[in-house]
Amino acid sequence: MTPSTLHPLLASRFSPRAFSDAAVGIEDQRALMEAARWASSCFNEQPWSFILGDRHQHPEDFARILDLLAPANQVWAAAAPLLVVTAAWRNFSRTGAENMHAWHDLGLAVGQLTVEASARGLVLHQMAGLDRLRAARTLGLPEGVEVATAIAIGHPGDPEQLPEALRSREKAPRVRKALSEIAFAGLFGQAL
Repeated sequence: MTPSTLHPLLASRFSPRAFSDAAVGIEDQRALMEAARWASSCFNEQPWSFILGDRHQHPEDFARILDLLAPANQVWAAAAPLLVVTAAWRNFSRTGAENMHAWHDLGLAVGQLTVEASARGLVLHQMAGLDRLRAARTLGLPEGVEVATAIAIGHPGDPEQLPEALRSREKAPRVRKALSEIAFAGLFGQAL
């Protein structure tokens, strides 16, 4: 099976570093959050939270989030029109017990956000490179909520606008592990 046999929204997904200057409209932003909101979650807990910084409408929020990113990410993410920080509640709201599935559920929500973005002609790049502890303080997260990642979202840009090192990575072929390395029949390591 090749990417060409998958749904085009999944097959075409990639994580660019080049973004155009075009704004991500409020209707698109709301749709992305709605897509995330409707993801499935353990006990319907919906443990996710998203903090958005719109470079065009709320430049101070955007700058606050940009400052939390690792310097290498700041180089290219500064051109994205929308930055988002993702976070998850560590404990179940009903019982207070640890929610070991919160990160999984947040990932499902971001996955749905990703597909909705693709359907709207948007691209995104997820980043682990941010100061999570400083982000929690700076963004006013309550006790029990942990920052997970940041996401740059926008319209596709011109890779030629990137520094050479990033430009070559942007143009490099997408590489994935073989299916035989990740999917097994009955026992780990047994061919599917």
